[in-house]
Amino acid sequence: MTGPNMRGVLSASDGRRARSSSARSPHLPRTVGFVGISAAMVAILVAAGAPTPLLPIYEKNWGLAPWELTLAFGVYAIALLVAILVIGSLSDHIGRRPLMIAALALDLTAMLVFLFASSIGWLIAARIVQGVATGTASSSLSAAVVELAPERHKKLGALMTSMAPLAGLGIGSLFAGILAQLVSDPAFTVWLVLVVVMAIGTVFTVFTPETSSRKPGALASLVPRVSVPPQVRGLFASTLPGTISAFMTMALFLSLVPIVLGAVFAVRSPIVGALAAFVTFGVGTVASAVTTGVRPHRLRLLGAGAVTLGAILFIGSVGAGALPLLWAAAVFGGAGLGASFAGTTRGLVPEVKAHDRAGLFAAIYLTGYLAMGVPAIIAGQFVGSVGVTSMAVGFGIVIAIVAMVGVVVTGTHTARRRKAHAA
Repeated sequence: MTGPNMRGVLSASDGRRARSSSARSPHLPRTVGFVGISAAMVAILVAAGAPTPLLPIYEKNWGLAPWELTLAFGVYAIALLVAILVIGSLSDHIGRRPLMIAALALDLTAMLVFLFASSIGWLIAARIVQGVATGTASSSLSAAVVELAPERHKKLGALMTSMAPLAGLGIGSLFAGILAQLVSDPAFTVWLVLVVVMAIGTVFTVFTPETSSRKPGALASLVPRVSVPPQVRGLFASTLPGTISAFMTMALFLSLVPIVLGAVFAVRSPIVGALAAFVTFGVGTVASAVTTGVRPHRLRLLGAGAVTLGAILFIGSVGAGALPLLWAAAVFGGAGLGASFAGTTRGLVPEVKAHDRAGLFAAIYLTGYLAMGVPAIIAGQFVGSVGVTSMAVGFGIVIAIVAMVGVVVTGTHTARRRKAHAA
């Protein structure tokens, strides 16, 4: 899940200088650039979701242990986090287009490594490169989409950046799952298609108009800045359980559910795991989109509650061997994921000044992607000693406990703020 770099807002003079600079070289109309860069942003996230239904295929073909698959997932999240923290502000200094080209070219490299991978080592290497590419793209593409959006439809750019992450992950899983069901060599076919897509995206971006002028401080911007302004530290702390449980839910359906389906339910069809991820992220996208009028604290309460229920349903599905409960878990977990993250960002961002927002987003993503990557790796390490069923139940219990803490903490913090305002 990525979001726009909040320091990437052009001033009027910056915009004029950027347009003047891009006018000296051939470039596409801004509306075409908006459509193309929006598609490129979705494509990068589609590629990030594509490995989910392929995990059982790799496990079977290469004789992999579950911990190796969860390691491949976990390193992606950590690489993505590092890239966001280090490179997140670079496009403010060198321009959007150079970083977008670099991100797409890097993701193209990852797709090629996936295409020719013959061992888990190469798979892990590809996931690391993909994580860096996705993290690099998160700020530059998000900012460019907002800046290229038609003047009369600026909200469309913001809507794209908020919906693309979850939607892209869901579409990627479904796309790879359908191909895995239809072709004889699904892994090769999926990555070949994505190689072509990333190559087209890279070339397209070369001709996209620049939206940001260069300014000094590029090297200094590489120093990670994670900060929570004093006025929102209490609110930020109250959002942590919801953020952690939401990102752990992402990890559950992207990396662990395919393993659980095979080991617990004897379901080895890639399309089933793909559909579970698609439902989760599809519902999350809808939940985020249709709750714009809900107050942030209520959204966080609803989100944490839905994540709790989704985790309980997942535990029940594994313990009872009831596959229908897994689909219910995907629906409620996805709704909670979308609502929790939307409630967190909508509650925190308006409370801080514009120049503090990049550091705040870095703090949110630091929490989220660590919660997404590290628990998945740890869970994989336990599979060998406790088995898939116990590991899955334990992972679900942790999500449920953290989410329930989120409900309590959010409710308590909201009550205290109301009492303080009343006084």
